[in-house]
Amino acid sequence: MAARVLLVEDEPAQREVLAYNLAAEGYAVDQAPDGDEALLLVAEGAPDIIVLDWMLPGVSGIEICRRLKSSVETRAIPIIMLSARAEEVDRVRGLETGADDYVIKPYSVSELMARVRTQLRRVRPASVGERLQFEDVVMDSETHRVTRGGTVVQLGPTEFRLLATFLERPGRVWSREQLLSRVWDRDTDLDTRTVDVHVGRLRKALGGPDLIRTVRGAGYALG
Repeated sequence: MAARVLLVEDEPAQREVLAYNLAAEGYAVDQAPDGDEALLLVAEGAPDIIVLDWMLPGVSGIEICRRLKSSVETRAIPIIMLSARAEEVDRVRGLETGADDYVIKPYSVSELMARVRTQLRRVRPASVGERLQFEDVVMDSETHRVTRGGTVVQLGPTEFRLLATFLERPGRVWSREQLLSRVWDRDTDLDTRTVDVHVGRLRKALGGPDLIRTVRGAGYALG
C-alpha cells in the first residue's frame, strides 16, 4: 500500500499544490485545513508521515507536534514542519519540540518532496523502493520481487504489502488492528479475521510458519 501522508496546511492554494505533488509521487494524501481536523485524522489512523504548517487556526502546528511526539502511539511518525519563521531560535524550537525536519517558506516543492522521501526511507523503506531483507527472505520493492533462499516467492498484492510491513520492522509485534490500518485501506470495513487469513496465505507462500510468529493475545511478528 502507498505510504500515507497527512498534509496540514490552512492555505487552500498551497495545500492543493502540495497535495497534487505528493499524489504524483505515488503517496496516499489526507488533507487537513486546521489543527483540530489533523488530530482527528491521526486518531482515526496514524499516517506514515505528516507535513505540518506551523501557523494554523485553532491548534497550532507546534502544539500538534508537541502532542504527537509526547504520545507513545504517535511519537515515531516523522513530522516535517513548514514555517515562514526563518530565525534560528524558531528552527531550534521546532526541532526541539520534536519535528524531524524544518522547512522554511518559501521553499522548492522538489526539495520538499526529497525531504519527504528521506523521512519515509527511514520508516517505510518499501514505499520508496528500498531492498529489504530478513534472514533468507529478500524483497525488491522496486521490481516487486520476493525470493527466499534464492527461489522466487509468488505473492498476491495484499500478501506483498503484509510482508513489506513485517520486513520494515523485524521483531515488532503488530496487532491485527494495526495491520488492517497499515496494509488495507483504513476506510475498508473488514473484520480482523481477514488478517489471520492473509497471514496464513503469506506463511504458506514462504514455505511454513517459521518466520512469522503468532504472539498470543497481541498479534504477529517477523522473527
